[in-house]
Amino acid sequence: MSFRKPAAAAQKTPATARNQADAEMPGGPISVSERALSVLDFVAESGRAGLMDVAGALGLPKATASRMCANLEAQKWLSRDTSDRSFLPGPRLVKLARAALVTDPRRELRHQVLSDLVGEIDETCNLTVLDGLEVRYLDRVETHWPLRTQLEAGSHVPLHATASGKLFIAMMSPEKRATVLGHASFHKFTPFTLTRPDELEAACAKIRSDGYSSDVEEFMLGLIGMAVPILDEKGECRATMALHAPTARMKLEDGVAAVPALRRAAERVRPLLF
Repeated sequence: MSFRKPAAAAQKTPATARNQADAEMPGGPISVSERALSVLDFVAESGRAGLMDVAGALGLPKATASRMCANLEAQKWLSRDTSDRSFLPGPRLVKLARAALVTDPRRELRHQVLSDLVGEIDETCNLTVLDGLEVRYLDRVETHWPLRTQLEAGSHVPLHATASGKLFIAMMSPEKRATVLGHASFHKFTPFTLTRPDELEAACAKIRSDGYSSDVEEFMLGLIGMAVPILDEKGECRATMALHAPTARMKLEDGVAAVPALRRAAERVRPLLF
């Protein structure tokens, strides 16, 4: 009787071994796409993350994390901060997030919160999000008054000259705020626009102390704005509830008096966003 010798096990090439190692994760093997989504999810939740942060949080070898982040950056899912080389959500990820918010079935419920708020304070109200170095109106409900400012949902307004924008700056981490204030170019829209970093830093300190933000004719002459933060489960400002009105109808003290109503609306809309 003859016996066939067992076939020798195929020798693994370095690439094969590397791919197998890359596929092994705590809890069992996962696909490349799942791993990439985990990286994107971690960076999006963190706002920014260094390479070692990604590797440590996801249990990836440093070399694997480096390859994945480089690939995601090349495809514009991630961006790299030139100052500290940390990773940020890239333009494709930001675009996807915006589309998800717009098509979210909870959109009508959020719109109803805005409508109720307008009915309470009788002025135009906005739900805003941060979009790069601008503020984007995610949703908006106009007041019935004929004197009003026409800005559609989806419009962008400046970061430094609006109540919502200054609130976003104020609520950033000190490192991110220093980067924005130190590198962004601030246009002077009116004689009241704050453009110097020291002016904006002082305004941000007051905003954090007050818990709300205002702009009085800093973006447009004759227009006042107020905004309060909408915080996620980590306490980060992910959106704002805001109003604006002509100064002919609203003075600063009237805007401050409306802050409690803005806060109540922010609490109502919070579970409809995150």
